Amino acid sequence: CTARPSQQVGYREQWAPQATSARSEPTAMRSVVCGALGDPTLPIGRGVLSVEQRPAPEVGQGEVLIDVAAASINFPDALMVQGLYQVKPPLPFVPGSEVSGVVAATGPGVRRIKPGERVVAVTMGGAFSEKVSVPETAVFKLPEGIDLEAAAAVPVVYGTAHLALVERARLQEGQTLLVMGAAGGVGVAACQIGKMLGAKVVAVVRGAEKVAFMRSLGVDAVVDSAALGQQPLHKAIKAVAKKGANVVFDPVGGSQLAEAIKAAAPWGAQYLVIGFATGEIPKVPANLLLVKNMTMHGIFWGSYMQARPRVLLDGMAEVLARIADGSLVVHVSHKFPMERAPEAFEAILRRQVMGKALLLMAPVSRL
Repeated sequence: CTARPSQQVGYREQWAPQATSARSEPTAMRSVVCGALGDPTLPIGRGVLSVEQRPAPEVGQGEVLIDVAAASINFPDALMVQGLYQVKPPLPFVPGSEVSGVVAATGPGVRRIKPGERVVAVTMGGAFSEKVSVPETAVFKLPEGIDLEAAAAVPVVYGTAHLALVERARLQEGQTLLVMGAAGGVGVAACQIGKMLGAKVVAVVRGAEKVAFMRSLGVDAVVDSAALGQQPLHKAIKAVAKKGANVVFDPVGGSQLAEAIKAAAPWGAQYLVIGFATGEIPKVPANLLLVKNMTMHGIFWGSYMQARPRVLLDGMAEVLARIADGSLVVHVSHKFPMERAPEAFEAILRRQVMGKALLLMAPVSRL
């Protein structure tokens, strides 16, 4: 099939399997393919997902061909396979949006990236494959000392958290950061970046295991939403953040949004809308925004790739440097081979993942 130009990010759409050039020798690869919308937890070949042999992509003008070590699974990937995400690629498609691996080849015009280098990349679809070809602007070189597989967990969640807290909210030392859904991938990244910036971090999670995990990260306070009894969530938050939160980081949505707004500082707080892990897009109580002089930001990291790519490059450079020096630590709780992709989706949907889950595409020793 032929590729379609992306309307969102300004480069070749990656969802559909790419044809090889007639001028080059085709190379086979395997991909996890979504052939119909539905439950992503059903076994491979008996549900909507299959593992298929396909031609490897060609490397085009300004593009980088990557032998993939690992691909990260994000909550939107599960929503997309179910047909519940705002982006709806035509069927069949290959899910996934971020990979780590080794550069196999570069196309004409590529200057920053060289064959043989270890990299992470944002694919905007098509990541659950043994090979991907993406624009050079979406590829980031890995500093020494960063684990190649774990690096696949970095771009979207750490990039989003850095963009939201540093570029948009301008989080300051001494301010209070409230992180909803803090045990998920982007929540963990936000907690770590908040601490790195010198903020007081209050984490909201559900269940004793996640409370212990948050404490191991060194956050200042943890609220267990499963142990509130009759107490409203905002009061539990206010009990540990008496002056309220200066910045709210919310990848959860749903009914917790109103509670988080109530827990915000009485004047000038900022609310970062990151996503809707509950599957419910909430109504915003605009009256509370008004009386609190509160600012609400929508954060869509992927759109910056077209509108302000320099911001992403600079942000990722800082994130990767901080991971390399140990200031930030990537947490991966689950790893699966691609044939077990449904189990990975089940772990995501059952909220069993703390940090990130990965699909392993090839042994690192082979790359």
